[in-house]
Amino acid sequence: MKNIRIYPVLAILVVLITLFFPKEGKFPYEYQKGRPWIYETLIAPIDFPLLKSEAEMLREKEEKSDQFIDYYNYDASVAKVQLEQFYAAAADAGLEESLVKYVAGKLGDAYRVGVLSEFNGSGDGVIMVKRDKRLSEIPESEVKDVPTLYMTLKSSLRYDFPDQPIDSLMDGVGLKDFIVPNLLFDENFTQLAHREAVNFISPTKGVVYAGQLIVTKGETVTSDICEMLDSYKAEYKLSFGYQGSYFSLLMSHLIQALAMVLLLFFVLFFLEEKVLDDIRKVIFFASLLFVSFLVTALMFKYNPGYLYIVPYSVLALFIGAFFRPSVVAATYTVSLLPLLMIPDNGLELFMMNMTAGAVLQFAYQRFNRGWMQFVNIIFLFIAMGLIYSSFHVAKSEAVFFSERELMLVGINSLLVVMMYPFVFIIEKIFSFVSYSRLWDLSDTNNKLLRMLQMKAPGTFQHSLQVANLAENAARAIGADAMLVRVGAMYHDIGKSENPLCFTENQPKGMNYHKGMPYTESAAEIIRHVDDGLALAEKAKLPKVVTDFILTHHGTSLTGFFYGTYCKEGGDPNNTAPFTYHGQKPHTKEQAVLMAADSIEAAARSLETYTEESVSELVEGIVSGKRSQFDESDISIKDIETIKSAFKHDLMQIYHSRVAYPKRRNVKTYIKD
Repeated sequence: MKNIRIYPVLAILVVLITLFFPKEGKFPYEYQKGRPWIYETLIAPIDFPLLKSEAEMLREKEEKSDQFIDYYNYDASVAKVQLEQFYAAAADAGLEESLVKYVAGKLGDAYRVGVLSEFNGSGDGVIMVKRDKRLSEIPESEVKDVPTLYMTLKSSLRYDFPDQPIDSLMDGVGLKDFIVPNLLFDENFTQLAHREAVNFISPTKGVVYAGQLIVTKGETVTSDICEMLDSYKAEYKLSFGYQGSYFSLLMSHLIQALAMVLLLFFVLFFLEEKVLDDIRKVIFFASLLFVSFLVTALMFKYNPGYLYIVPYSVLALFIGAFFRPSVVAATYTVSLLPLLMIPDNGLELFMMNMTAGAVLQFAYQRFNRGWMQFVNIIFLFIAMGLIYSSFHVAKSEAVFFSERELMLVGINSLLVVMMYPFVFIIEKIFSFVSYSRLWDLSDTNNKLLRMLQMKAPGTFQHSLQVANLAENAARAIGADAMLVRVGAMYHDIGKSENPLCFTENQPKGMNYHKGMPYTESAAEIIRHVDDGLALAEKAKLPKVVTDFILTHHGTSLTGFFYGTYCKEGGDPNNTAPFTYHGQKPHTKEQAVLMAADSIEAAARSLETYTEESVSELVEGIVSGKRSQFDESDISIKDIETIKSAFKHDLMQIYHSRVAYPKRRNVKTYIKD
């Protein structure tokens, strides 16, 4: 670790986490239903309400939903208008005065109570009527709807006036037209009242009084005891909080923050030590840990239930976009530690998000293009749902998923997929290169590689072969295989500026360097590194890719021209004109590419491809490059591994083929 600037970053992270730690102590008891109480006998020190369980609250809400009460507005003008019209119609029809008064009285009585357009109730409940800005509760049995009132009124008339032709008289006067509803259904107020009735259910079901026994030492924590403990825990946080000194609380938070940051440091140190030499990468991991902690702390403070909606698993995607899987697993685990330290149901949330992160890493490798990304929502929802259900079943709760948590976890799954494009923002902020970007750069249809293919087809084919060799070797030692492949595709891009200078692009019989001084030929060869860097800068290739251009020859010599120069009497100490203007590899990936580049080029000149000749070639070239590897982090074991990989791949590429017999000319089989 050469970069001491990382230590202030880590120190700032410790301070920030300490400052944002929730300023409250923890409940002094840990317990679980079905386990024995390991503490001294607990007596209630104060009166506190006994809270209903989540299942009980849900059951009461369902019961309230079934007890649906309708609200109506009473229209006083209806009775007056309809009675006046009835009197007028009765006079025109010549009805007897007694009959008219009887009908008017019945209608007036019905309108005073209220008439509905149509009654759908059971008759055993009540309705709420708003009259003169006051609500009154009326039994459904006292209210009639239009059809019922009409039939009841005609039946009463037949009974009280048996000598009168009631049906013809009432139809003649149009009695049905004067029975209209004066109770108008208020849909908005009904829905509002219904929501309030469901939402404002009392969360308590009794009181535990001071001095009452809660649990004795060694007693099994039953459901009833667990309810009392949960209620006492809630009251403890509300009424007592932390009872020690503020300085002690601050120091405890400081120690916990320091432990989290040190764990992050050691994870990076043992898994990817070179990350600690890059201040940008350290700031990236520190930022993820702080954001995870801050969101957890804020959610816990304002509404712990909303922790189910926080898409923590997207952090695994963010890390996986730039780093190896082993780094992803360890650093993502560290970033979830705030869930274990802050909320009461931290283990449940930790396991839900840990599982979601693992599933997401696996699924996103296969479903990461276009609409297929949204398939991951299903996987995430199922994974988190199963973990959630398992925890609640373990608590003997009948409800696997409440409607609220179901919705929150669904939103969580959707947010994870929707937030993935933030990878490209992170890429810009920290100057990283994501695997998505590397994948795009490896596409041979992009502009720079198409130019190389058109101008220098031999170099393009050489680059493809080097990419295959280097990728397999990198994978064998656990290096970044995708990065090596992309570096190999672009390492010789500078040859497109003067393709005929290089033998792989020269037509048969042509020698570009014939008659040229050796120093000039060497300069032409060496120039492809500088030309490559210029093209890469123009195309805005990421630095991590252009570094392969700079280091694929390192500070080595142009062997052929330098050797020929010395053989013909040149000064062996005059190495400057023959030395590449590059840098030695400083990563495993760059060292692998350097070796693969030289081996692929040299392998073309072998006359026979036997295990002995291939092994001798690989051993000789890698040994010759060892002096260039002294600044990289490649080990002796890694070097032996990549040599084996190179030998295996070369034998696969250049293995001997079956010699097919020549076919006789078809004409010999045709008779004259």
